[in-house]
Amino acid sequence: MVLSSPSGGGKTTVALALARELPFLKLSRSLTTRAPRGSEQSGRDYDYITDAEFDRIRDAGGFAEWAQVHGHRYGTPAAFVRETCATGDCPLLVIDVEGGKAIKRFDPRTALIFLMPPSLDELKARLRARHTESPADLNIRLNNAAREIAESAKYDYIITNEQLDLAVSQVRRVLLRLRNDQ
Repeated sequence: MVLSSPSGGGKTTVALALARELPFLKLSRSLTTRAPRGSEQSGRDYDYITDAEFDRIRDAGGFAEWAQVHGHRYGTPAAFVRETCATGDCPLLVIDVEGGKAIKRFDPRTALIFLMPPSLDELKARLRARHTESPADLNIRLNNAAREIAESAKYDYIITNEQLDLAVSQVRRVLLRLRNDQ
C-alpha cells in the first residue's frame, strides 16, 4: 500500500493512525539525504544518510524505489518490502507520487492511495503552521503540490483529507476491503 499527498496533505498523520489500529500494516521508514526537521529523529521518522551512503545502497539495488523530492533524495529499502510481504503483513509506504509509481512498477499488486488536500490555500496554511520549512523550502513544496495533485489521476484511490478522522476512516475502509479481497 502506498499513501501519497503533497507535503502538508496529512499522509504521515493518517499512516500513523492506521498503523496503530491495523496490526497487519507495517509502516515503512524511508532513507533520506535531507537533514531532520524539528523534532524528527533518525531511526524513528527517517533514516538520515549521506549522499555517498545513498549512492552505495542505490547502486547495489537496495531500494524498491527512490526519488529526488524537494531537492533531497528518499528511498524505500527493498528488503523491507519483500520481508513484510513474505510474513503476510502489508507494507505501508508513505511516499511521494514519483515513489508511488516506482513501487507500482516494483510490485504491480501495490494499491496507490492519494490524500487530496481540500484546497491549495488550506495546504499552504498547513505547511506554514508546522514551522518546519524555510521560506525557500516552503515555496518548493507549494510549487510541487500542483504537479503532485495532477499525478493523483494515476492513483487507484483519491481521498480528500478535509477532516482527519473521516480521512483515516475512508483509508481504513479501502485497506480492509483490499486485504479481504486477497
